[in-house]
Amino acid sequence: MPTEVGLSTACLDPILGRHGHDASNLLQILRELQDCIGYLPADAITYLADKLAIPRVRIESVASFYSFLNLQPRGEYRVLFSDNITDRMLGSAELMQQMCQQLWAEPGKVSEDGLVSINTTSCTGMCDQGPALLVNGRAITRLTHQRVQEIGQLIRNHTQLDEWPADFFRVEDNIRRSDLMLDNRLAPGEVLRAALALGADKIVEAIKQSALRGRGGAGFPTGLKWESCRNAKGSEHYVVCNADEGEPGTFKDRVLLTRQADLVFDGMTLCALAVGAKQGFLYLRGEYQYLLEPLETVLQRRRDANLLGTNILGQPSFDFDIKIHLGAGAYICGEESALIESLEGKRGVPRNRPPFPVTHGYMQQPTAVDNVETFCQSVLALHMGAEKYRAIGTEKSAGSKLISVSGDCPLPGIYEYPFGVSVREMLQNCGAVNTRAVQVSGPSGVCVAESEFDRKLGFEDLPTAGAFMVFDDSRDMFEVARNFVHFFAHESCGFCTPCRVGTSMLKQTMDKVAAGHGTQYDLREIENLDRVLQTGSHCGLGHTACNPVLHTLKHFRPAYESRLKSLDFEPAFDLDGALARARQMTGRDDAGAHLKPEGA
Repeated sequence: MPTEVGLSTACLDPILGRHGHDASNLLQILRELQDCIGYLPADAITYLADKLAIPRVRIESVASFYSFLNLQPRGEYRVLFSDNITDRMLGSAELMQQMCQQLWAEPGKVSEDGLVSINTTSCTGMCDQGPALLVNGRAITRLTHQRVQEIGQLIRNHTQLDEWPADFFRVEDNIRRSDLMLDNRLAPGEVLRAALALGADKIVEAIKQSALRGRGGAGFPTGLKWESCRNAKGSEHYVVCNADEGEPGTFKDRVLLTRQADLVFDGMTLCALAVGAKQGFLYLRGEYQYLLEPLETVLQRRRDANLLGTNILGQPSFDFDIKIHLGAGAYICGEESALIESLEGKRGVPRNRPPFPVTHGYMQQPTAVDNVETFCQSVLALHMGAEKYRAIGTEKSAGSKLISVSGDCPLPGIYEYPFGVSVREMLQNCGAVNTRAVQVSGPSGVCVAESEFDRKLGFEDLPTAGAFMVFDDSRDMFEVARNFVHFFAHESCGFCTPCRVGTSMLKQTMDKVAAGHGTQYDLREIENLDRVLQTGSHCGLGHTACNPVLHTLKHFRPAYESRLKSLDFEPAFDLDGALARARQMTGRDDAGAHLKPEGA
């Protein structure tokens, strides 16, 4: 049997060789090392620090930042139940409790026999087919009590994952409505061939004229971004595809990367031609690890067809290739500058801006960062022509939008609409009835009540990254907001004090209200917290952390007030109540065994 030191060395040497002993690939090296050993042993970190010629503390700092990386053994099987609100609505908490009891495991800890650890993760991107979990990084969908029982038995029998029933790992696309993007029949490279005749300047101008805006929610004009990147000075230019869709309730990129991978890569290559880039990166969220191999296969097919590599389609000096980097469980890496930091092998902490990635992105070079859907839409915009593309949607929101529908509806899945569709029409199409509220664009977005169901999706009214979570009249909107608050507190990167402390205080306040100790004072304090987070936070996570509470307070205040006490203030911790056990043990219940109320 090899020693632990020998095993670490045997795993690391080929991994380092594949990554060229390049410290900028640190996250990928650590991820592959953990796949080999199961966790990141201390001796492996020491060995890695020596081979990469970087401080050991840097490696530990990176490893501790990402929730999917473990510095201590987490068991032969590492099970993570999705804790997204829609999974909870489908019974994920009860299913997790069942598995813990079956395997004699305590949540968040390794079982005594070292076999398994069971915990939660924020969202697996499987909201349309939950409850879901990850086991050693692989997604299992459509959980039931029977399926959990079977999984527990497979774990107890030490059955290798490759021998588990294939149906456990089946992921459906659930496309319910398609339009110009999902219905397209473009051959790989078809638009790229036409673009070569236009040249970079005309490509950028065509994208600008199409009025295409980024599909990540903010809606920055895509053509302007590409133009700024093209004109920026730098020794190299880069293209980055943000496929780290960590917003709870969003899973459209998962479907695009499954169904339209060539369209995504065509869009990245089109962008490379426009900005003068030779290297591109697709940053794939860790929960979608199962897509890594199929995507690598598509990339190789494109290289074989001369759609990637050198002299693409016979065009001299048009050289471009794409690498896939896999994330490791950090929601904040969906922010473009944090994503770039992660690409460089660092902690995914957002950068100060300005400067922006278009001038100082990957390796401080000009970088065009767009998400999966935006790259797909850029190909369609160029193919259709600016005028035809601009005619779809609304005046300020051209083209179509993919919407990820989940929650209380019989037909969850992917819906593609031209911009301008109303919330009410979408609810009718997905079969939702007795709907109380819709959360548009995930926890950081907007909670829409029934009186607002005629509002429309678009940058003029309801901008969205794609999430559409439905809650019927049986749901407690306070608990929905509390789940979102816990999500933000868990996912804060901790870089800035306002967000690190503020999200924790917000979580504690919501828990205090849930426990029946809240007062009007606490609700007023939430508004004060929002002001601090809005003005002092380093990035958008902190800026939007209070949104779920403020929006649900606006529309569903009775859900909060029914939990409040009439006192102006009550501490969250009952010290006298905490002494009850001591009184019981000593047999005392006289006045001297109680804390006197203030002023008594």
